[in-house]
Formats: sequence, structure tokens, C-alpha cells
Amino acid sequence: MIIRYILSMALFMVSCLNVFGENTDTCSKIWSSVGLDVRPAYAFPSYKDDILISMVDIANAKATKLATSFHLKYSFTFATDTPQGRFYPCAWQGVGTSVNFLGNQKGIGTPISVYAFQGAPFFRINNRMSLYYEWNFGASFGWHKCDGKVAYSNLIVGSKVNAYINIGAGLRWKLGDRYAVTAGLDLTHFSNGNTSFPNPGVNMAGIRIGVTRDLGKEHVSTNKSNSFDVDTVRRRHKLQFDVTAYGAWRKRVYRGGETPVLLNGHYPVVGLDISPMWQIKKIFRAGCSVDLQWDQSTDLKRHHAYGSTSDDIRFYRPPIFRQICAGISGRAELVMPIFSVNVGMGYNFMGPEETRATYQLANLKVRFSERFFLNIGYQLLNFQKQNNLMLGVGYSFR
Repeated sequence: MIIRYILSMALFMVSCLNVFGENTDTCSKIWSSVGLDVRPAYAFPSYKDDILISMVDIANAKATKLATSFHLKYSFTFATDTPQGRFYPCAWQGVGTSVNFLGNQKGIGTPISVYAFQGAPFFRINNRMSLYYEWNFGASFGWHKCDGKVAYSNLIVGSKVNAYINIGAGLRWKLGDRYAVTAGLDLTHFSNGNTSFPNPGVNMAGIRIGVTRDLGKEHVSTNKSNSFDVDTVRRRHKLQFDVTAYGAWRKRVYRGGETPVLLNGHYPVVGLDISPMWQIKKIFRAGCSVDLQWDQSTDLKRHHAYGSTSDDIRFYRPPIFRQICAGISGRAELVMPIFSVNVGMGYNFMGPEETRATYQLANLKVRFSERFFLNIGYQLLNFQKQNNLMLGVGYSFR
């Protein structure tokens, strides 16, 4: 199956080069390219939790150390006579797919990823060489769930589908008018967002080597007039309020007794963020946010049913207002065509005891219009405790 997938990727790339390679339509609003990456990496150990260690004999669980992934990508850049092309003349975005060999096919599987990505140069050395960054975000399929009993099992993934997050940076070197090669460093994370157990995830660091081929010529227009001028809009709307509503589901490990207990079922999470953001630079916004979140799995320690044991643990339902936490966070956002990457750090000043901590979050905003966006994010507590996903929608008030 994997060999067939690799061959299909190669055939698709060749067909793209043959069909679109001579496309020189100078009226196009975008210009496209295809690319192929190879990314060898080292996978860091993930066995840290006492519950995980008790599930299977680590001596019989084959470790994942070395990994390699092969990527096929399609990207496009907006033409220079479009608002996005004038405002972000060198940014590229697109979709990609990859096959990942993690060194433990029996225990983990050979997952296949499908993702969106975006990149841009941040320092130009000369006309042909520049330093660039690129992020990937999507889903990966084909994982073997943690068995917990047999050798070759794993302690790092508890679901067949996991999120895929990647960021890389390096050198991009154009070879002629059509081809470019890239080389740089690469960081990757796979996890299920705490929706299943276990979830230490797979963390990898390595290098990326790639080649891209342009499928057409960039359209350069001398027409300066346009009914929608991004710069004018940005100047007119310096301050913007983003309101984001999200929901998710999560697993919970109860640690109120002597022995940690993995609770049955999943618990819902609902949140609301109100974020005034100030436009500082063309591609950078900063501000703060008031963050409210209800988590049905919090404040259980005070509502433990007396007499119930870890074999049949029970709780009284806490009042809903006792499961709401409120915090204030600082936010920074990279604004690019279609996508924005928002990161923040804050502190919960109100809520259950286990939520009174610093929290860190990262959000990907996918804009469908000037005001409406889709939000996909993740939250940590104290830089280490996996908390919950943030899947929702948002609206920008100006």
C-alpha cells in the first residue's frame, strides 16, 4: 500500500509538470508551483507519564528514534496586480501530502498526512537566495492505536487520526526561471489534542531538503488602480476586535487519590475569546484577550462520591459556574493571505484550582472573508500539560 502511495505521488507530480509546465497565461491571477521534500528527523522519547509506564513494559515497546517523510506539495502565489499580491508579493500557500516512516511500523503504523501550508522569505540575501520560513498544519491517518499489551506496541498515540503540525526554516536558492532548491531545519509534532489516551505525541527535529518547479510565469501588471486597496483598508482599521467561539472534547486523568485514574468517556469544552488587536506592521498584529472557558472535567476532586474506588469511581455533577475559568492573555499574530497564525500566553485568575495557572495557546485562523474566519487551535497549561483543542469560528469587528 505504501509503495503504491509513493508511486501515485510521483506520477501525480510528473503529470503536473507535463500538463502545466508550459502554462504561460499572463492573465492569471495566481502563479503555481509543485514541490517535493525529503525530511529525515530524530524522534524524541515520549515516555513520561506514570500511567503510560504502567500500561506496558517499556522494555518490550520498540522505541521510535529515526524517522523520514516524503512530501508532495502544490502551492500558489497571488499575481502582483491583485490586492494580496501587492500586499504579500512573495508569500506562497497551498496543500500537501506526505508519507511518514517512523521506524516502528508494527507498533505505530505508517501514517499519511494531508495538510495546508504557507511560507515566505524573511531575509533576502540576493536576487536568487533568501532565508524563508514555512508552516504545515493538517491531519494524519493510518496510525496504530496504543495496544498496551503486546510487544511492538506504543505509548505515544491513542487514536487512528492525529493532528500534524510542522514548522521549518532555511535557505531557498532559485536555479534559473523555473526551479528552486531549499534546505533547512524542521520541527514536527503529531498528537490527537488530548481527545484520546495516551497522547504524549510524536515530536521530531531534523532537516528538510526540497525542490520546486514553477508551472507558469508571474503576471506583472502596470495597472495601479483597483477598487479594493489593502493598504488603505489597513490604515483605516488600525484597531480590530476578534471574537472567537470554540468547542472541543477531551480525555481526563483524575489525580485526586493515591493512584491516577483514566476516566471513561469524553468531556466537552466550550470557550469564548474577546481580543482587541492593534495593526502594528503590514503583517503583524498584537493585543490582548479576555478568555473564558467551561470544561466539564474540572473541579472533580471536590465532588468525588464518598466510598467510590478507582475501579468504579463516581462524581457528583459540579455546578456549571464552578467549572468556568477566566483569564487574560497577550496575543501576537502573523497576518498573511488567507491564513493568520495567532499565539498567546496568559494567566487564569478565576476558576477551579487546577486551572489557576499560566496557559499558552496557538491558533490558525482561516479567513473566508474580511470579517469571518475559521479557528483551529490548541492550549497548554504551564508549558507542559496538554489541555484541549480550540475548534470554532470567529468574527472581526472594526
